Amino acid sequence: MNKIENIWYGQSPWRYLLLPFSALFCLLSTLKRWTYRLGLIKPQKVKVPVIVIGNISVGGTGKTPLVAWMVDHLRSQGYKPAIISRGYGGKAKKWPQQVRSDSDPQMVGDETVLLARRCGCPVAAAPQRISAARALLKYADCDIIISDDGLQHYDMHRDLEIAVVDGVRRFGNGHCLPAGPLREPVSRLNSVDMVVINGVAGRNEFSMKLKGDQLTRIDKPHIVQPLKALAGCRVHGVAGIGNPKRFFDQLRASGLEVIEHPMPDHHPYDASDIQFSDDLPVIMTEKDAVKCQGFVNEHHWVLPVSAELDDVFVHRLNLLLKRINNG
Repeated sequence: MNKIENIWYGQSPWRYLLLPFSALFCLLSTLKRWTYRLGLIKPQKVKVPVIVIGNISVGGTGKTPLVAWMVDHLRSQGYKPAIISRGYGGKAKKWPQQVRSDSDPQMVGDETVLLARRCGCPVAAAPQRISAARALLKYADCDIIISDDGLQHYDMHRDLEIAVVDGVRRFGNGHCLPAGPLREPVSRLNSVDMVVINGVAGRNEFSMKLKGDQLTRIDKPHIVQPLKALAGCRVHGVAGIGNPKRFFDQLRASGLEVIEHPMPDHHPYDASDIQFSDDLPVIMTEKDAVKCQGFVNEHHWVLPVSAELDDVFVHRLNLLLKRINNG
């Protein structure tokens, strides 16, 4: 556990020194939200419904698999969905950017390219998500938009809010940045339409499970093997996500002996990060794999994961969609 994580999720006394700054951060974030909620600033609308899937904490919670699941579900209900994203880490000089499966992750962000490959639907990225939404409607045939993150992007009107929470780490010490991991107070969850827990859900929450049991070779995607085929083997685990430990634990749960290589979230990889002095398999997440395709070999594998939601969530979601369509 690094210093920041020890402050946010451990018992480090340094958090007490940061509490005054957290109080100020919390006050400013709350004022911003109420400025829009009271109509002092009007959120900007587009002509189709917008679903925001976000979180109130820093770090990975499982939003991206839920976005991919949502695309599939909306298609099954007759919708033509599209995705917008901030394009975090993208270095493009002009925004918004239309994102395709072959787009450069360095230009438009790793998660947007991952979603474009995984979902096969229109995707656009821009630091101002409302700009991405308008670009989609100008160039793509869609009738509903999913925002990957953006719960705090109040400039954009939303018809449905879904917050995703890490079921293990939850809210850490419960403080806002910088003393804790929260972008907004926990009370913010009282105003969202649904709270999805990546793990075991509590009262008024919906449980989501991430399932992944098939490895795909990165250089030759037609080659696959069961994850459990490597049970008892030593492997290199590479994860540049918000919570690498979750990925390493998933590998261990299938019987693998993992040599951990945690990277910062959205890490810009080069060959030296994933080339090791042995011939052991190297397993990484999908978000990492999209940035590493130019320097992989037969030892490099990706473990795709998919979200699983229960029938109660699906029933509630469909009721909310019907309500949106009825105005």
